[in-house]
Amino acid sequence: MLTIAFVGYGNSVRNYHLPFLAYQENIRVKKIFRREEDRVNDQAIESYYPEIAFTSNWSDIIGDKEIELVVVCSHIDSHADYAWKILRAGKNVLVEKPFTNTSKEAEEIFSFANENGLVAMANQNRRYDGDFLTLKKVIESGKVGNIVELQSHYNYFKPETVKPGFDLLYGLAVHTIDQVYALFGQPDKTIHDVRSIYFPGESDDFIDIDFFYGHTKVTVKCSLFVNTPFPKFTLHGDKGSFIKYSSGHQYKSPNGPTTINLEREDLDNWGTLSYVDEAGVEHIERVPSEITDYGLLYQGLYQAIKYNKPKPVTDIEVLGVLHTLEAGLAAAKKQN
Repeated sequence: MLTIAFVGYGNSVRNYHLPFLAYQENIRVKKIFRREEDRVNDQAIESYYPEIAFTSNWSDIIGDKEIELVVVCSHIDSHADYAWKILRAGKNVLVEKPFTNTSKEAEEIFSFANENGLVAMANQNRRYDGDFLTLKKVIESGKVGNIVELQSHYNYFKPETVKPGFDLLYGLAVHTIDQVYALFGQPDKTIHDVRSIYFPGESDDFIDIDFFYGHTKVTVKCSLFVNTPFPKFTLHGDKGSFIKYSSGHQYKSPNGPTTINLEREDLDNWGTLSYVDEAGVEHIERVPSEITDYGLLYQGLYQAIKYNKPKPVTDIEVLGVLHTLEAGLAAAKKQN
């Protein structure tokens, strides 16, 4: 059994962590740390999980010898601080994305964790989205042949929400950037078009980042100005193409614990694969969607902590993502 604790009890914890952990028989959530100011007039939601002890006493977390892993789901500005406190207390740490504000902070944390036999990892759970797992399955099948181009979109139509600040890059694009690293690793070259339509040099409401891997080009696009359905993934190879629309977002319960659905999505949202086989015969197929299951990340982490298996999200991948974010931020700030 892996006994864990959380720092924070916001949207991420209640909707993207605890509902999936409820299905893990070898992982137990024992405690959740919340700052006193976060609990004011907000303690009613703690009753959603009566089996979990809520506390505002930090020593209740780091002083508990049963707790082996602490999951940090606080604001990004406090990620590094909490990670250091947890590691120095001799516990493993999983940090919500993005792992830290800077790659330098991450390098130092990873170095300390590795030197002391501890696991420090970023929670890049969107690697376990059903649409992404389906894309990965198609690529691994080899049916599209050598990959020429992949486009990944994460869009909304919310122009009224645009304001100064760089929330889109570090808040949403980080997911799709990480998916690129998970599939292809370190790129040969990147080109960053990160800018703001309304606040040039002060925001990042339009993101277009190109990654080059030999003859393969991968594009991550994230925008707040897309008002029509658009494929989540568009894949082209020298034998065929694949298009997949988004599998949607996790249902969030407004009045109690969020529950999850681990059933395959309806056929009408399955991806379409068009390819030519070795005999020259053309095929058009609907590809059954994989199931979104963020519990898979925790099972990989369990194996890393208990049996010293490789981490499902590696240090070099996290650093690659952070380097890309830093370069994108620099490009946005230079915009005239």
